[in-house]
Amino acid sequence: MTQKTVLNETHRRLGARMVDFGGWDMPLHYGSQIEEHHAVRRDCGMFDVSHMCAVDIAGSHARAFLLRLIANNVDKLQTPGKALYSAMLDETGGVLDDLIVYFIDEGRYRLVINAGTAEKDLAWMAARIAEWRFNVAHIPRRDLAIIAVQGPNAKARVWQALPESRAASEALKPFHAVDAGGCFIATTGYTGEAGFEITLPAGRAEDIWQKLLDAGVRPVGLGARDTLRLEAGMNLYGQDMDETVSPLDAGLAWTIDFSGPRDGIDFVGKTALLARPQERQFLGLRLDEGGVLRAHQKVVTAHGEGEITSGTFSPTLQRSIAFARLPLASAAGDTAEIEIRGRRLTVRVVKPCFVRNGKALI
Repeated sequence: MTQKTVLNETHRRLGARMVDFGGWDMPLHYGSQIEEHHAVRRDCGMFDVSHMCAVDIAGSHARAFLLRLIANNVDKLQTPGKALYSAMLDETGGVLDDLIVYFIDEGRYRLVINAGTAEKDLAWMAARIAEWRFNVAHIPRRDLAIIAVQGPNAKARVWQALPESRAASEALKPFHAVDAGGCFIATTGYTGEAGFEITLPAGRAEDIWQKLLDAGVRPVGLGARDTLRLEAGMNLYGQDMDETVSPLDAGLAWTIDFSGPRDGIDFVGKTALLARPQERQFLGLRLDEGGVLRAHQKVVTAHGEGEITSGTFSPTLQRSIAFARLPLASAAGDTAEIEIRGRRLTVRVVKPCFVRNGKALI
């Protein structure tokens, strides 16, 4: 059965085109995907991301559990509210999921995991808790909703809609969170723009969504969310990585902390990663002529063949862009070829981040 967020009827009243996304009935757009994309880059927009699953990790062994569970090092989290991006790996080094972990206090952390992998992730965590015999619980928080407000004017609009949140959130550094007026407000996001991700009791979601609407924040659907994240160089689970892909081949080496062992025990997947070096480069592609780059298209380089993992037309750059896994010798500045409808088109290999804070990086 398709699941619905608490804002489902609100989206329908706003005329959203609804689609199945990972088993959830979600808004694709509210009229113009392109206009929604530009709203986030130039002003601000808001997304219902309540399909994502917040999971509280609680107990005296919470830190020790996460030191083994994820590939980044939660010992980097010493200040309450600090956040960390990481991958959760299996024993072969494949990516089970990518997630954000927030440090609340020594006995409590909050993970935000992907919607489509939530049940698998929760089962994996339960099995590891039983195997390692830790005094820790993993508590899925389906009583919460999440609204992301992103764009150069996002913070000002949130403070207009929720003035009581300003004092607590105004000085927040990137990748930090604070509890403000019953809302967990974080300076994280999936667009490459400034803004907040607001986790709040599900019962307050409709009221706060309406307050943001009244403050001039535009609703944005999954379509623009995808073009925004790709422009910003952010991976999508299930396209750019999964259990069959090493994080080293998915451009996620920066999220792996090989120092340790931690607490005398290595994180799950470390041994496999050390035994299997990086085999592919994760790079960007830019197409300067007509055509749209799409996932699974073959890339022909001077060093061998590769494959596009995510591709789209960039509304900001007005050209097609993509992520691709390419032969190890590949580098930004190379050229390659893509076959689209029987035509061979030349693409430029670039760093896999195209736009941040409204500015082109290529």
